[in-house]
Amino acid sequence: MSVRLCAALAASLAFLSACSSNPPSNPGDACSIFQEKDDWYAQAHRVHDRYGVPIDVALAIMAQESSFQEDAKPPMRWFLFIPLGRGSSSYGYAQATDESWDLYKQESGSFFSDRSDFGDALDFIGWYMSKTRQKNGIPYSDAYNQYLNYHEGWKGFSMGTYKSKDWLIGAAKQVSSRASAFRSQLLHCELY
Repeated sequence: MSVRLCAALAASLAFLSACSSNPPSNPGDACSIFQEKDDWYAQAHRVHDRYGVPIDVALAIMAQESSFQEDAKPPMRWFLFIPLGRGSSSYGYAQATDESWDLYKQESGSFFSDRSDFGDALDFIGWYMSKTRQKNGIPYSDAYNQYLNYHEGWKGFSMGTYKSKDWLIGAAKQVSSRASAFRSQLLHCELY
């Protein structure tokens, strides 16, 4: 391999790694998140304007689902040393399943929507919250029940499938607490 080709390959890899989106360095502070990722701020407002969902609740759901990791996916399941696959097809910032993502793209997204794109994933969360309000009457500001719907699906929530899942109820409480913290932070920070 020539020296020029090696140099070009190295430069390309460096460029691609620089373009990849690392999680924010302080994921518990909405002001810090948006100061570090200023394009996320504009995208979050776009989702708020489109669906009317509070930025703090949508952001808290994303934080719970993926910890702001663009390529998040469920852990691999194993039997001894044999991989059994992942527990679901969830992927990306929003941990949207294949089925939910396809429905979103048909109804509200575009053919080019990508689960590993922050703006697309947040738009998915806004769309899902909007459907949750329509189907189960959950206000946008109710982060606790919005998250239970998000995790269990609209039918699962209405059937109460979450009631026997203490770990999920704990996660919904965390989402509610995080949304409250994000809301307070966003009221007091100066972004622009």
